[in-house]
Amino acid sequence: MPKASLTQAAAALARRLDRLARVSEERGVTTRTFMSPAMRRANALVGRFMKAAGLSVRVDPVGNLIGRTRAPARGAKTLLMGSHLDTVRDAGRFDGALGVLLPIAALEVARGRGIVLPFAVEVLGFSEEEGVRFSSGYLGSKGYAGRLGKLDLRLRDSRGITVREVLAKSNRGRFSPPAPAHSRGELIGYLEVHIEQGPVLEALGLAAGVVSAIAGQTRARVAFLGKAGHAGTTPMALRRDALAGAAEFILAAEALARARPPLVTTVGRIEARPGTANVIAGAAELSLDVRHPVDAQRLAACAGLRKAGRLIAVRRDLGFSMEVTQDNGAVSCSRELSSILAGIVRRHEGRCVALASGAGHDGVIISSLAPVAMLFVRCRGGLSHSPGESVSRGDLKAALRIVVDFLARLASRHAK
Repeated sequence: MPKASLTQAAAALARRLDRLARVSEERGVTTRTFMSPAMRRANALVGRFMKAAGLSVRVDPVGNLIGRTRAPARGAKTLLMGSHLDTVRDAGRFDGALGVLLPIAALEVARGRGIVLPFAVEVLGFSEEEGVRFSSGYLGSKGYAGRLGKLDLRLRDSRGITVREVLAKSNRGRFSPPAPAHSRGELIGYLEVHIEQGPVLEALGLAAGVVSAIAGQTRARVAFLGKAGHAGTTPMALRRDALAGAAEFILAAEALARARPPLVTTVGRIEARPGTANVIAGAAELSLDVRHPVDAQRLAACAGLRKAGRLIAVRRDLGFSMEVTQDNGAVSCSRELSSILAGIVRRHEGRCVALASGAGHDGVIISSLAPVAMLFVRCRGGLSHSPGESVSRGDLKAALRIVVDFLARLASRHAK
């Protein structure tokens, strides 16, 4: 295919990313949460892009969008490519969406170049990765991989609705957790293209790099229970202030992570009840996110924070609970697939840097089904989870070229 066609494909990809960003459940910003009407509209739009590229399209019982090329022969293996279509609140255009839309564009370019794939390709738009609605991520990829468990289905959103109830409603009143979409022997692997969400590639002047591993992650719901009281008439020494206990816990989590790099801890949400300016908080609930590339270190940090929470509660005469809502171990990327990807990046970029990902990705879950590889794409300032996310047209083109070459290289390896 002429070079101009790759340029045109990158321009078309940018336009599709812009169109998808306008699909939202909140006016003026990009927000799409699990099984929301906005997610259904996103699936419909991306499904049209898939059909235009010649893929058959379906939505599975967990809301995952799946586009598939025709298998060239009976028993042919399948390559998975994809990412998630849900977003954080007030999101950017590229996180997740790039990993779904770029493979569609790559298949269109490959077809235009006459590249014959001796395997089928499934492009996956997972329905949930961010954990916004239920404080636990990967519901989409867990469903696809047959790993959606009882604890996942019992999770409740802010209105008290469970995951099971949401899925039953979308499946005409009945829902059973699906079996894995594939056996491991059916799959070549899984490739996820994602913005770096960090500044390394930009600092090195590189458009893309290859991920070596994904850090382990634990999410938990932490609660302190005290006693509400009048802000003016309750002496400080007699207070059982749940919010004060939560504040002390937040600082303990921060201090622990600062003392043990590369451990990171984050409290991104806190809710105090009754939530009135002149009433002492009788209850406080907060989110906790703990990440480390070494699982033993992450688990030790979680145990330390649980102990710290209990000590704070005893000292302040509070109730305390810490419920783990998500726990995923670190994942090493496939040496074979990553080596192929790195060779292509090196040829186009002059060098290839290996990057460990501190962010979570659907590849964590899909690694139970297939070997995984990830391509990171440079984003301006390393900014992510923000409307300021930015990837240049040139870097879109570079990533597109790398994925097309990756498909061609796999095609030559698997040709009979």
